[in-house]
Amino acid sequence: MVGIVGYGVYVPRYRIKTTDIAEVWGDASGRIAKGLGVFEKSVPGPDEDVTTISVEAARNAVKRAQIDPRDIEAVYVGSESHPYAVKPTGTIVAEAIGCTHDMTCADLEFACKAGTAGIQMAMGLVKSKMIKIGLAIGSDTAQGRPGDALEYSAAAGGAAFLIGLKNPLATIEETVSFTTDTPDFWRREGEDFPSHGARFTGEPAYFRHVGEGAKSLFRKTKTTVDDYDYFVFHMPNGKFPVAMGRQLGVPPEKLEDSLVVRQIGNTYSGSAMIGLARILDIAKPGSKIFMVAYGSGAGSDAFSITVEDAIEERRGEVPTVDDYVERKTYVDYATYAKFRRKIKALG
Repeated sequence: MVGIVGYGVYVPRYRIKTTDIAEVWGDASGRIAKGLGVFEKSVPGPDEDVTTISVEAARNAVKRAQIDPRDIEAVYVGSESHPYAVKPTGTIVAEAIGCTHDMTCADLEFACKAGTAGIQMAMGLVKSKMIKIGLAIGSDTAQGRPGDALEYSAAAGGAAFLIGLKNPLATIEETVSFTTDTPDFWRREGEDFPSHGARFTGEPAYFRHVGEGAKSLFRKTKTTVDDYDYFVFHMPNGKFPVAMGRQLGVPPEKLEDSLVVRQIGNTYSGSAMIGLARILDIAKPGSKIFMVAYGSGAGSDAFSITVEDAIEERRGEVPTVDDYVERKTYVDYATYAKFRRKIKALG
């Protein structure tokens, strides 16, 4: 069966506490931050973007997989903050990690599930034997309008997954998707910051699509919550995935290990994928993982995954998710605003 033959992540070292954001915008009690369940978030440095984040994550994935990057025949980078409007991120990543030029490559965009869409595309190409190995990346430097609720959670980070057949660290038994035209979140060409439907981003957007994707996967695999050891849901904040777990009857302890959003914020296309990487860092062979990624606009991708024995041999090769979470330097709001170029008069 097709599976994950390598994976890697990258999270910028800079952090800002959400209480510092709250103080600037007159919420000294931190009511909004507490309600969202995000305590601090990652901030990209002035020399970091989706390309640099993707390259670091991809290099970690290749090193863990112990493969020749020239065997990678497809590269997909999913993001909603590609540095160029017209110029692929994927070509830069492929060149940086040493892929051959005999390959296919594309940038993907579907809000926060563009990376998992890349995983599905790579799975199809590998299963059909059109390619040996495909690389799917979810990476973002998320935007949030100053003072908006998004600013408390919009963060930066990425994860890269190598999909192939030989010596998988985890097999992907099944994947399904659920998609509708639900405009809960959007950003038009040329706009600096996204707009959103406020409370409607929860229902009928996030909860409907994640819930229906999960139920569809349960039906297709003829499984229940009891058959899985770990659950990963897209994490726009710390509140939604916990509520989704309750709706599906997931015991809190099966979800807790994936909730990296509390420490690094919502990395958008990297969110569910970093959560999955966190589980792969700690899961024992034979463990079963249930993941549902979500992207506004709107859709969900759900996966049933089983951890294989080979994963034990590859631990310690590259930094874990926890290594990146714990590696941090705090900045104040002024520095954060400078790094994120929120003061437009400065160019």
